[in-house]
Amino acid sequence: MTRISLAEARTNFSELVHKALLGEEIIIADEQQRLIKLVPVPSAGGKRRPGSGAGQLRHMAADFDAPIEDFKEYQ
Repeated sequence: MTRISLAEARTNFSELVHKALLGEEIIIADEQQRLIKLVPVPSAGGKRRPGSGAGQLRHMAADFDAPIEDFKEYQ
């Protein structure tokens, strides 16, 4: 978590936005009082990006594409 003053946030805003997009929690404070928590806007089912799921597959069964016994009569 990064905690910075309002004056510092004004001068380094683009850097703070970049850090927040990378997942860092940014708290902007005035003296001792917390004012704002800078966080990225969650995607609300927007457009999918090709390759956005790369590296997320953990395990795939060896027979994942094998015919299912219950559906043999339909094949």
